[in-house]
Amino acid sequence: MAIKQYNQDNISVSVVGVNEEGSSKNLDQLHPSVMYSQIFKGIFLEIEHGEKAVQDYVKYCQQEYQGNTKQLKIIDEFQRNYQASSAIWWYTGHNFTYNLLNGALRALNGAVLIQMGFFLSDLHQQIEKLYKQQVSQYHENVFTVFRGQGLSEADFEKLANNKDGFISFNNFLSTSTNRDISRCFAESNLGPPNVVSILFKIIIDPKVSTTPFACIREKSCFEGEEEILFSIHTVFRIGDTRKIDNNISIFEVDLKLTSDDDPELRQLTDYIRKEVDGTGWYRMGKLLRKIGQFGKAEYLYLALLEQTSNDIDRVLIYKELGWLKDDQGQYTEALQFYDESLKICQATLPEDGPQLAAIYSNTGRAYTNMGDYSKALEFYERSHEIYETSLPLNGHDLANTISRIGEVYDNMGEYSKALEFYEKSHKICETVLPLNHPHFALIFSKIGQVYNKLGVSSKALEFFEKGLEITKRALPPNHPLLAASYNNIGTAYYNMNDYSKALSFLEIAFAIQQKSLPSNHPLTKTTNDNIDHVKKKM
Repeated sequence: MAIKQYNQDNISVSVVGVNEEGSSKNLDQLHPSVMYSQIFKGIFLEIEHGEKAVQDYVKYCQQEYQGNTKQLKIIDEFQRNYQASSAIWWYTGHNFTYNLLNGALRALNGAVLIQMGFFLSDLHQQIEKLYKQQVSQYHENVFTVFRGQGLSEADFEKLANNKDGFISFNNFLSTSTNRDISRCFAESNLGPPNVVSILFKIIIDPKVSTTPFACIREKSCFEGEEEILFSIHTVFRIGDTRKIDNNISIFEVDLKLTSDDDPELRQLTDYIRKEVDGTGWYRMGKLLRKIGQFGKAEYLYLALLEQTSNDIDRVLIYKELGWLKDDQGQYTEALQFYDESLKICQATLPEDGPQLAAIYSNTGRAYTNMGDYSKALEFYERSHEIYETSLPLNGHDLANTISRIGEVYDNMGEYSKALEFYEKSHKICETVLPLNHPHFALIFSKIGQVYNKLGVSSKALEFFEKGLEITKRALPPNHPLLAASYNNIGTAYYNMNDYSKALSFLEIAFAIQQKSLPSNHPLTKTTNDNIDHVKKKM
């Protein structure tokens, strides 16, 4: 029970309120990890996982539990006996599956999710199969399940203050039809500071189109337990919150299963799915880059490079490796990868193709970051020419290149010209992108930076705050772009002589960068220097 309880209390939740009209529109404010783990799941389900995937996972677990004789014996048993039809049994009974999978989903740990992709897929599909078998047994009757766990005081306060709002669980979710068992889990959280004991009372309407769930009594390692297991991404509407017993601080919270089919959230998720194009592991690499896990994406792409002799695949891999190096501040290495990609592309693909335009644009970005603006403009112009004349028009890529041209003029001190290109990019994006897409945050940040340099700090702050709002809603919590947003706001407050606020935002930026960027990355150094400047002024 101790192993399972630890994980019960470490399930990540996202709570969202409703707007003044009581609309569900704020569902697009669910934690971005909900959206990205949905895409992870979709990619894993499309990959064909063979026996090698199981063996690779076993090797990974043997390294993780090195010296733990008891766990190593269980891992050996897993290696001998695991089948897709036994995923639920292994999930419910052993911490090397339960702990690792839920921990990886909570942190969006790409390296572990890659190792466990076959297991996530098997577990989801087994739950889905049982759901289809069992759903008719409910005869469309509403029923109740329970879940006991601890919540941080901050999460509990948010939950209690958002009746009629939503809560999302971003893991596989264990519940029970037995209220007493669930209450025991809640009571086990009494005592620790800053933790509130919660008993969730969950109303299930089988008619609601939602995440699959199943009674796993006959598949669980603990036969006879009345456990209902939900696949990842369950969303519930929050009802009443009340104290169960005046003598014991346990709160019961009513939840009602609902659909997460919110138009805005779905629109952004669908668009990012399209951006993460390709198939299988190539899509996985793009997703890892998009969520800021650069090292894991690089590891995956280098492995794929060793396995392929296909020119089109090599163009993609070299281009992605170049982008990863650029994002990590390793600009010379980025140019080397782009050059490899360009050589193959020029020899095998049309001269006016989108792949060539993308490589030109990315090469320009690397030169911009190196301060070679004339070279950057040369490559951007080539990219711009291809995008403007190619059909069908790729509006997002065109807007991206136009924005990058604006950045060059910005760095050269030609601010009116920079604003002209940024605004042109913004107008194109309004016609082709969801309004909560991260690209809008990037444009707002760039416009804000121009106003900051022009000394119009209040105007800069306005754009920076717009950018931060989108970034918080569209990207994971430790993404480098989020750090950039906080850094920008910090610099605006610095220019307005509000040093305490400036320091607060800069320190948040620096903390994120320490988690998401190499220690020698130029942006990390810039933020640290900014903090020093502020402290000298205080």
